[in-house]
Amino acid sequence: MKFKNNILKTLVLENREELGKTAAIAAATCIQQLLQTKDYVNLIFAAAPSQNEFLSNLLKLSIDWGRINAFHMDEYVGLLEDAPQGFGNFLRRNIFDQVHFKSVHFINGQAVSAQEECARYTKLLQQFPPDMVLMGIGENTHIAFNDPHVADFQDKEIVKVVDLDSACRQQQVNDGCFSSLVEVPLYAITLTVPILVSAPHIFCMVPGEKKSEAVLHTLKSEISEKYPSTILRNHPNVNLFLDKDSAKLL
Repeated sequence: MKFKNNILKTLVLENREELGKTAAIAAATCIQQLLQTKDYVNLIFAAAPSQNEFLSNLLKLSIDWGRINAFHMDEYVGLLEDAPQGFGNFLRRNIFDQVHFKSVHFINGQAVSAQEECARYTKLLQQFPPDMVLMGIGENTHIAFNDPHVADFQDKEIVKVVDLDSACRQQQVNDGCFSSLVEVPLYAITLTVPILVSAPHIFCMVPGEKKSEAVLHTLKSEISEKYPSTILRNHPNVNLFLDKDSAKLL
């Protein structure tokens, strides 16, 4: 089922696997088209269980990974370097170590100074402006770790340190990444809303019943920082992929 909300293109698939397969084909096609006119493409990846089917299907497709610079959009502050919950580690397991990229740039959540790490990553993103963002939406409608209380549609920063709200931290437990709320870090480094939506192409994969309220807000609520993902409706080229569970309230 296809429909448009404002200019946000939305596709509802039967299940998570069909969502992942369909979104991967669409994203790969876009990457291939970009590589026809660019020497390399800069991609920003999300790290979350919601992206599993998308990433596994993306790896099956013909993509010239050697011409892609890879970034990720957020990272916890203070986790151990080898912690499996780390978003860089998630992406290593699920894609970064599976193919040979031109370059992969990790956010260092163990940096002595989180502010200096933000500055370092900011310079990289200024050097390699994003061509495409591959993302999800949080249960509280966050994009990256821009929770409602810290999201700023006019943010002058590109990368910043944020505190995570309780709904965001609980989602990490709901996703099975942590066994209890007390284990979830309180702070993270995140790309801000403006740098995410600066990319000419955004592919947003949002499966599962737990995301159904967030999807409803994304498509139906006022465009405001109260529901950060609503900003996607102001972007000229977003492809939103849902399954029947995440679309159940539409």
